[in-house]
Amino acid sequence: MAGSESHYILPLPVFDKPVKLLIVVAPYYKDIADNLVAGARAKAAACGVEVDVVEVPGALEVPTAIAMAERQAKYDGYVALGCVIRGETTHYDTVCNDSSRAISLLGLQGACIGNGILTVENRAQAEVRADPDGQDKGGGAAAAALHLVALSRKWAGQTKGIGFRA
Repeated sequence: MAGSESHYILPLPVFDKPVKLLIVVAPYYKDIADNLVAGARAKAAACGVEVDVVEVPGALEVPTAIAMAERQAKYDGYVALGCVIRGETTHYDTVCNDSSRAISLLGLQGACIGNGILTVENRAQAEVRADPDGQDKGGGAAAAALHLVALSRKWAGQTKGIGFRA
């Protein structure tokens, strides 16, 4: 049972310059989404991070909104939030796989994204995972984004040579 395991959690990063996060949430299951956002906001606040929140229709639109913001706005990192609950058709698989793949591709292109889109079998699983006093997956996604922002800043300006050492 996953709930009884203990896991190591990295301490939150400390920033010497302001950080701005964009939370992109698909509020299809509004109560679940609200809990995810609450957890993400609390984690960001613990680091003194400024947060904006935008809503999109569904999980498939989350990576598109992040890509738009990455091109057109000024954010240091992103938190992808939403919930996909398995239904009677294969649409669940498409939404889970495609939203996750698109978020991963954006990350590989340099965007600092914490993925907190829940993919669950039922509402009860979603409620436990979204609860800020429970598994706090929204807070975990914000923490992941903040860790990536810290790494990005650490490595900013460093360049690799072309095969010659200084």
